[in-house]
Amino acid sequence: MRLAVNIDHIATIREARKTDEPDPIAAAAIAELAGAQGITVHLRGDRRHIQDRDVEILRRTVSTHLNVEMAATTEMVRIAQTVKPHRVTLVPERKDEVTTEGGLDVVLHSGTIEKTVRSLVDAGIDVSIFVDPDLEQIRQCSKLRAPKIEINTGKYTEAYAREWATGQWQAEVEKIVTAARAARKLGLVVLAGHGLNYRNIDAIAMINDIEELNIGHSIISRAALVGLDAAVREMIALMRNPRK
Repeated sequence: MRLAVNIDHIATIREARKTDEPDPIAAAAIAELAGAQGITVHLRGDRRHIQDRDVEILRRTVSTHLNVEMAATTEMVRIAQTVKPHRVTLVPERKDEVTTEGGLDVVLHSGTIEKTVRSLVDAGIDVSIFVDPDLEQIRQCSKLRAPKIEINTGKYTEAYAREWATGQWQAEVEKIVTAARAARKLGLVVLAGHGLNYRNIDAIAMINDIEELNIGHSIISRAALVGLDAAVREMIALMRNPRK
């Protein structure tokens, strides 16, 4: 299982003062040197953290793969076709949300998403769709011929935070296991992420059908205390040796 580090919140710190530090480009390099096998950023419509310049320079400097999360809009498709990141992950986006709140409703928006997927694939860009662990949504992703999905682990991480002592969060893990298995049978490559941290990573790291985890806030938070290199290495160690 690979780790892709989301560096959005390095840019969040920078944008708090509208200055030029810390630089997400430097953070990406440190994360890769520490063993990260991918770099993820979310280019939002409101540009609240990652900027167009960041994506352009990261595309030239990331040596693993650059995954750009974006909404399925005409503006974002145009940017992706110009910059050509290694992968685009289509996500839902609302202006007043703090962070992405759930998976993309592929069934409801199938026409727009299918057109977006085709445009990106035709441009030579790998495509993933961020979805909840819902079998209907996953089947629709397959119908739209998206090569990858990223399963939203948000409900699991919320349940773990509330109910870790009772073990009720295990029901959410089973939903993810079932969804990942079904997606693999449909020929989809399975990724996962959202809300994962050093405490709740173990159950997800043991799911063999998941090939890559996208983790950001927890790693950047840890980096504020121990440094980014150590934070990335600690997460990779947990993923490789999950506590049963």
